[in-house]
Amino acid sequence: MKWKESDFKSGIKTVKAVLIYGPDAGQVDELCDKAIEILQIDRDNLFSVSADEFRDKQDAIFAESCSPSMFGGQKMVIISNAGDAMAKTIGELVTHAGLCATVIVCAGELRAGGGLRALFENDDNLAALPCYTDDARTLANLIRETLSAASGIEQITPDAMEYMTTHMGGDRGITRGFLTKIALYVGDKKIVELEDVEKCLPDTSGSDIDDYLYSLTAGYVSQTMTALDRLMYDNIEPNMLIRMLDIHFKRLLTAVVDGQFPRLFWKVSDKFQRATKIWTEPDIDAVLIRLNELERQLRTTGMPPEILLRDFSLKLALKTTRMAQKRRK
Repeated sequence: MKWKESDFKSGIKTVKAVLIYGPDAGQVDELCDKAIEILQIDRDNLFSVSADEFRDKQDAIFAESCSPSMFGGQKMVIISNAGDAMAKTIGELVTHAGLCATVIVCAGELRAGGGLRALFENDDNLAALPCYTDDARTLANLIRETLSAASGIEQITPDAMEYMTTHMGGDRGITRGFLTKIALYVGDKKIVELEDVEKCLPDTSGSDIDDYLYSLTAGYVSQTMTALDRLMYDNIEPNMLIRMLDIHFKRLLTAVVDGQFPRLFWKVSDKFQRATKIWTEPDIDAVLIRLNELERQLRTTGMPPEILLRDFSLKLALKTTRMAQKRRK
C-alpha cells in the first residue's frame, strides 16, 4: 500500500511491515520513534540492524523475527540504510508465514518501480511511506503547530516566519530541534520575533551556518574555514552539519537541474547564484555520495568527528575554487 503520513498512526497496527524512505532523514527517524511508541515496544523486544548487518546475520534476524518474545509483548525489527539490492531478502522476511515482529525498513531516496517500493506498495499487508522534505507551505504549518499548539506561542511575526522558512526544512529532526530552542528562548514572552530566531538558529547565530554552507559551495576557502571554526567553538555537532550540508547540496541540485531556486536570505543569494554556475549535476551527485560515506565514517571509524569534517570541508572548498577557475576559462 502507498501511505501518506496521516495514514501512519492508525495503520501501523494493521500491517506486517512498513518501508519508510526519502530524503528527509529526520522524518524517517521521527516515524520510527512514533512506531515504537504506538506499538508500545519494550527495549528488550526491539532489534535494530543496518543493511550490512542484516546480510551478515540473516539467519539470526529471521529467527528473532519469527519467534514469540520471551518477555511478552510485541517485537519490532528495524532495518536501516536499505536499498533495492536487498528487496528479495527483505521480501522473504516480511512475507514469511511465521513472522511475529513488526518490521520497519528505513531507506533514503528510492526510485519509483524499484524493488523495495514495488514490494511494499503492491502488497496489502505492507505499506510504503515517503518522507519528502517540507516545502514552504508544509514547513510553515509545522512551525505554527510546534510553536503555537505545542509550546503556547501566541504570535510569530512575518519576518520571523520568513527567516525560519528560509533557513529550515529538509530534515524534520533538525527543524524540530531548532523550534524547541526557539520556544525555550522566547519563554513567557509568547511572541517569536526575528531577533529571537536569529539567535537560535542554531546555538550560534544563523549567519555562521550560512557562512559555512554558502561559502563552501561558492569556493571561498578562508570564509568557509573561519565559519567552521566558529561553529566548532560553539560545539555544533558535526553530524548535524553533515545533514545540513546534505540538505544544502540537494537544494543546489534542484536549482542546477530544474532551475528551481529556494527562497534565500539576501545575505547569501549572491553566493548561491555563484554556486549554480560552478557546480554541475554529476559534481553534486558525487558530493552527496561522499556525505553518506562521511556520516558512516563518523559512526564507525572512531576518528574524531571534528577532524573528519575539517578535512572534508577544506578539500571540498579547494576543489570548488579550482572548478570556479576552470569554468571562467
